[in-house]
Formats: sequence, structure tokens, C-alpha cells
Amino acid sequence: MSQLSASPSVSSHPRWLRLTHWLNALAVLVMVTSGWRIYNASPIYDFSFPKSITLGGWLGGALQWHFAAMWFLALNGLIYLGINLFSGRLKRRFLPVSPKGVLHDLWAALRGRLSHADLSHYNQVQRVAYLFVMVDITLLVVSGLVLWKSVQFPLLRELLAGYEGARRVHFFAMSLLVAFVAVHLVMVALVPKTLWAMIVGRKERV
Repeated sequence: MSQLSASPSVSSHPRWLRLTHWLNALAVLVMVTSGWRIYNASPIYDFSFPKSITLGGWLGGALQWHFAAMWFLALNGLIYLGINLFSGRLKRRFLPVSPKGVLHDLWAALRGRLSHADLSHYNQVQRVAYLFVMVDITLLVVSGLVLWKSVQFPLLRELLAGYEGARRVHFFAMSLLVAFVAVHLVMVALVPKTLWAMIVGRKERV
């Protein structure tokens, strides 16, 4: 008697990836909202963030939230990066990248012709975006160390053009991270199955 074999579902995101992704998302949310409260205490530019979207309530509270999230983000980020490097996933998923490939995939995305059938495969626009955010978060942590312990990190302070330079680097790195998150959320809204895959780790049956 013949049996119909059930089509297996394909894992697109392993458990460690989903865990580090959501922990990073939480840490970024805490860091950004508490950072906005810290910024309001001594603005660099002629504006401030609404208190309703900041975390900490007062400067001391915001600093405590910010530093706690910073170490959490740094540790979780190192785990994420380490697994990617030692497993070879970084090379498999994020490389190669070329200007021609990025422009090709970007043009396809703008015309709505970019395939999302295989969620385990990143197009070159995604690869550049994810590589960028890794570098951006690293820059956030490094510039944050200068702002936190300027005297203890004199080389980093000099590389970032002093304390005030580090403040501006930190601010712009934060702004770019928020922009990345905003675009990321838009893309998730356009392709909802990517959210489901990041929650349960599996896509449709094949």
C-alpha cells in the first residue's frame, strides 16, 4: 500500500539565531529610548525627544538602563558574531557582496520583483544591510565606551576626535540604527512570513 509522505517544513532560522535576534531587538529598544533621555539632558542639536518615548524618567535612571542594555547588547552581539564566524554562516549568508549585485537586487526590489521564496537566502541588499548594522552597533558600543569612561580609553577617544566627537559619532550611529530598524519593520510588513520564520524558525512546507 502506498503512503503519501508529508512534505517536511524547512528550517530557515536556527534557535540560537532567533534567540539572539530578539534579545538584540530588546537591548536596542532599551538603549535607544534611554539614550534619547540622556541626550535630552545635554542636547547636541537644537531639538529634544518627547519625554513620552524616552526611558528612565530622569538622567540617573536613564543612564542605569542605558549601561545595562549596552553590556547586554555587547555580550549578546559577541555570541551572535562568534557563532556566525566559527560556523561559517557569516561567509555563507552574507558573502559575496558586490556593487553590481546590490544595484541589481535593489532595482528588482523597487519593481516588486525580488523573490522571497527562500527565506534562508539573503539577497545582496539584505547582506549589505545586515553587515552594516553589525558595524554600526560596534561603533555604538565603542563610542559609548568613550562617553562612559573617556579617561580610561584615550586611544579610542583620539580616534573619535575627542569626547565631543564621540558624542556626535554616537548620535549618528544611533540615528542610522533607528533608520535600519524602521526600514526593517517596513519590509517585515510587506513580507509577513519573515516575522513568522523569525518566531518559529520554520517557513512553509515544501
